[in-house]
Amino acid sequence: MLRSLPVAARTLVWVRILNALGAYALSFLAVLMGPELAAVALALFGVTALVSRWAGAFLLDRFSPRTVLAAGLVATGLSLAGLALAHGQFQVLVAIAVVGLAFEVYEPASQELLARASTGERRHHTYAVMGVALSAAGAVAGLLAAVLLPLGVRWLVAADALTCLVAAAVAVTFLPRELGGGGGRGEREGAGGRWRPPAALMRLTVAGTAFAVGSLAVMMYLPLALLERGAPAWLPGLALAGAAVLAPVALWPSWRLLAGRSHAVILGVGTALLGALALVMAVTASPAVTIGAYLACTVVNTVLLGRWQSAVADAAPEADRPRWFAFQGSSWGVAQPAVPPLAALAGAAAGAMGAGAFLAAGVAFLMVPFMLRRIAA
Repeated sequence: MLRSLPVAARTLVWVRILNALGAYALSFLAVLMGPELAAVALALFGVTALVSRWAGAFLLDRFSPRTVLAAGLVATGLSLAGLALAHGQFQVLVAIAVVGLAFEVYEPASQELLARASTGERRHHTYAVMGVALSAAGAVAGLLAAVLLPLGVRWLVAADALTCLVAAAVAVTFLPRELGGGGGRGEREGAGGRWRPPAALMRLTVAGTAFAVGSLAVMMYLPLALLERGAPAWLPGLALAGAAVLAPVALWPSWRLLAGRSHAVILGVGTALLGALALVMAVTASPAVTIGAYLACTVVNTVLLGRWQSAVADAAPEADRPRWFAFQGSSWGVAQPAVPPLAALAGAAAGAMGAGAFLAAGVAFLMVPFMLRRIAA
């Protein structure tokens, strides 16, 4: 799969894989902070991570994507090392805030480098391969977490710091210099004035936020829903593993089948299917039907991998692309804190938290095609 990519894109995928190998550490921030301040720590991290994504976009006005990518990874690695060494609630909270401020600086640069490395349908393939590769890296990261967690959460954080620094070294050493040259400063229209997101970007972001709400609701509440429906304790893990295996298998046929189709059409049809499948998961009481619908969702999501990034890369003016990536990518940061209250509200109507999460996901997915109607792709 990686061999089909341009050399620069392939290198960047490996950089992101290396970085993702330790990423499970952040799932244990609440454990590190303690139950009394866990919610505060997670909220603080979420806010500062959103700030870091925007900081990464504005740094691209002055510096090349290659430089911002490497600097963001180094900053994240050093801040994680500080978190691993922090003691006491105040020190840990400060360290978490510093990690958040560095955590997504590299993300707009990463998306911009992939946009420069390829064009057209090949660009979509590049983003899709990145998504599958990061999913696979996440599975390996889970194994690493299982090995290190008995030693303590701080060992997970230290491993994450190390993978960030190694990824930065690979980026500096192997990413082509010519691909990373040229910051956006002076090239953007109206660069001296206040930047405002255009209408097309606003529609993409609102639609992307609804998509993120649906995706996170399904992902976060699938294990709970299966246990509520009487599934044995080992079944949720098996379902997640099956989805991880199915995703890359479904990727190649989808490329051939949908080559040349517009991003808006594929995203609209795909999210409508996801909405229908989520509603099936909401109304059924059968673990088997729930898993079958979830695996079908995995296939549809594989088709959609990379489509949001490709839509942004194709629609954005070249000089404005980093800010478009940062703005649209913020949709996941906005969606994450919205999912639990939405699931709880829908759960009160559905009679169970898992069913409520799937109901909220179905409604969110079905909103996306209406939001995308006016976007030409």
